[in-house]
Amino acid sequence: MTIIRTVPEADATGAVAAIYADDVDELGYVAPHTAAMAMNPEALHAFEQLIRSVVPTLGLRRYELVTLAAARGTGSAHCRLAHGAKVLSKGLFGEAQLERIARDYRDAGLADDEVAMMAYAEQVGRDASAMTEADALALREAGFGDREIVDITIAASARVYFGSALQALAVDVDAPPMLGPAVRAALDPR
Repeated sequence: MTIIRTVPEADATGAVAAIYADDVDELGYVAPHTAAMAMNPEALHAFEQLIRSVVPTLGLRRYELVTLAAARGTGSAHCRLAHGAKVLSKGLFGEAQLERIARDYRDAGLADDEVAMMAYAEQVGRDASAMTEADALALREAGFGDREIVDITIAASARVYFGSALQALAVDVDAPPMLGPAVRAALDPR
């Protein structure tokens, strides 16, 4: 259970009510991570704006792959489950493919550039301080340009921030009901 007292859905007003309404529209309920981060709506909106700045360059599929990999690196079940549900709801992958990606993206039938991007993002999530120029050069060798490399790094780093905040606040991990048992276990192997 989270260490903070979030605003109950029935008591939400203004920006918090709008944030909650978006979750209800998308999920049918307010996710625990949304309630926690909605305590500072301005920060949540700033985070969302940062994400909106990188998705056009990467495309939604690549952004979600980077997100899943960075969340894997940080050990964030929150982000892996939430974004697993997003890729399914957006039709980016089917459940069987998502399960393969969650278990081992290197052996999931992804393109070589996607695997390179995910390996880089996972390392950003695991320990960015241990990265060297060789890590970024691997992206260039996979065909990514400067803007793409920067945006992959921003997307992965943003996921580290969000997942770390949820973990630090002891936010309950939510398994969206649209995830089947096998993919849920792959995304959250705790």
